[in-house]
Amino acid sequence: MPIGDVLPEICLVLAGVAALLLASFIPQPRQGWCAAIAVVGAMASLLLCLNQLGDAPTASFSGAWALDAPAIWARVMIAGGTGLVALMAPHWMAGDRRHGEYYTLLLFSAAGAMLMAGAADLLELAVAVLLSSITGYALAAYHRAWSISVEAGMKYFLIGAFANTLLMVGILLVFGMLGDTRYGPIAAALAESTASPLLDLGAGLIVLGILFKMGAVPAHAWMPDVAEGAPAPSAAFLTVIPKIGAAVALARLVALFPAGVLDLRPLIALLAVLTMTLGNLAALWQQDLRRLLGWSSVSQSGYALVAVAVTGRSPEAMPALLMFLLGYAVANLAAFAVVTHLRGRTRIADYAGLWRDRPWVAAGLILALFSLVGVPPLAGFVGKLTVFLAALDGGYGWLAVLAVANTVISLFYYLRVIGQAYFGEFDRPVNFLGWPSGAAVLVAGSLTLLMGLAAGFALDLFAAATSLLHT
Repeated sequence: MPIGDVLPEICLVLAGVAALLLASFIPQPRQGWCAAIAVVGAMASLLLCLNQLGDAPTASFSGAWALDAPAIWARVMIAGGTGLVALMAPHWMAGDRRHGEYYTLLLFSAAGAMLMAGAADLLELAVAVLLSSITGYALAAYHRAWSISVEAGMKYFLIGAFANTLLMVGILLVFGMLGDTRYGPIAAALAESTASPLLDLGAGLIVLGILFKMGAVPAHAWMPDVAEGAPAPSAAFLTVIPKIGAAVALARLVALFPAGVLDLRPLIALLAVLTMTLGNLAALWQQDLRRLLGWSSVSQSGYALVAVAVTGRSPEAMPALLMFLLGYAVANLAAFAVVTHLRGRTRIADYAGLWRDRPWVAAGLILALFSLVGVPPLAGFVGKLTVFLAALDGGYGWLAVLAVANTVISLFYYLRVIGQAYFGEFDRPVNFLGWPSGAAVLVAGSLTLLMGLAAGFALDLFAAATSLLHT
């Protein structure tokens, strides 16, 4: 049992416990100090993940934990994104008497997302999904006195309870048909087995459970409500962090099943099209920026599924998925950092003239939205381009064409916001939160640009993640 393999997760858990203990003994006005513990814990976890990159890929804890390049890079993104969210929260949550407890939930949920990325056992995957989900329900409904927040948390809980139940049923069916839950023995059993309706059903239910964490069709309905109603830092976290762990977990699962027994790729490709199209079409009509970002997050899950659909068919699939997730994460976090910093502004019309009043904040928002569209030289452009090329290389040219068409559609609703921020008439003063959320805008906005400029370096790093570990 090499404890060092899970030190990043242990670091997050210990930081969460420390934040909770500190919150128990200091007065409520000073509970913002717990944010510092969360940021330090997340950064320490990130450094511990980077320290593991030089190690050879291995399956530890009796084959239940995959310590390979996809898992490590996903955990790096999760830790870094969690640190940014913790930076957004202190002034937003300052009036909540349970302020300090918020960071404990945040860190525990991040640990669950990390476990999803490294899961090499179906039962470990279930535990990871449940840990991420249970803490996520509380994060979504943290403003208990606000009916919209409670509604968002309830919808997230109900859809999650159903999806997680189906996930467990799927794991039970796969275990019953193959006799093991670890990916290594499952791969060996699949090599000698034939197609089975029960095995197909079990794999499909597991896919559905993971799609819930990604916010993809058909388990997507919670995403826009959480983006609109949850506390803004929670919305930033829940639309990004679980998606990273779930996308890598789904790619690992797709690569596990051989095409001769059960090829999940056509199903994933179909769901990618439905997710992209529904998310983009629904976002066209939104007047609330947070809800628009929620539907945008649904559509972005569809692009991630494009890379998942060609896992095992193209060596570029996993690097493309990681590059896309990185670009999406920094851009979406930047957009929600702006929303957090401009507390009280939710309607798109409320962002009119932001460029004249606070040009650096408007620049962060514009960079984020252009990156989500895929405009060069931003991180989102490189992420989408690599996904499209991987789809072509994997023999899914039609899927790449539909993804490009959806990207063109998305340009319209992103430009509605950018146009208001840059060309609109300023009509009322803006209320800003304190410096932590402003720092989050600067950091995330800068990363959106820098990750695009340094895309070649990032892709070279991700190139080692071309194969998944099943042994």
